[in-house]
Order: sequence, then C-alpha cells, then structure tokens
Amino acid sequence: QVQLVESGGGLVQAGGSLRLSCAASGRTFSTYTMGWFRQAPGKEREFVAAISRGGGITYANSVKGRFTISRDNAKNTVFLQMNSLKPEDTAVYYCAAGPGDTLWTSFYSYNYWGQGTQVTVSS
Repeated sequence: QVQLVESGGGLVQAGGSLRLSCAASGRTFSTYTMGWFRQAPGKEREFVAAISRGGGITYANSVKGRFTISRDNAKNTVFLQMNSLKPEDTAVYYCAAGPGDTLWTSFYSYNYWGQGTQVTVSS
C-alpha cells in the first residue's frame, strides 16, 4: 500500500512557476513508476508526466519544454517543476504510483492516487 500527498499548488500569474511535491509513504517508493495527471473542470483527467523507477521520463506534448518531473527516492518524493505557466494549465494536479518500470500514460495503469492539489493560472 502506498499513500500519496501532494502539495505546492496555488495561484500564479501566466508566465510564472510552481513546484509541486508528492510525498509517498512506505518503503517501496523506489520500485514504482510515478506519474502526474491533471483534471480541469468539466474535463477528463489527463496525463502530464511520468518517471520510471529506472529514471526514464516522458511528458505530454502540451507541457514538454515547460514542465520537469523528478524524483528523490531517499525522500520518497516526486516533484513537478512547472515553468511558463499558462491559463490552460489550470487544474487539480494528482500524483499517482504505478507498477514496474514502464512509463505509463494511461489513467488505468496507476494503482495509487493522491488527493490532488489545485493549480490556478491567471491571465
């Protein structure tokens, strides 16, 4: 069992930056692929970024070049550095843990989810 708690969301102007953190419980954090998803009002939850246990990384095209995912296995934490934020990045951001070393991009591939943190980007 893995419990995930996100933090770092908030209100920022367009062009600004935020850094999200996701702290995980348990001693098996390093064995999971970790992902970030987001969900805007009235829209489906969408993939943002993932980092495998081996350090492989993938991003959604909409955030490539602006967002950076990283992990610190010693601290059981995954991060999402978000730069050059746009109003369309406004959403609740969720971190998730999935099995193995695959860079899962599907919502259905992740077993554990945090409660989410709100990111609002004003124009």
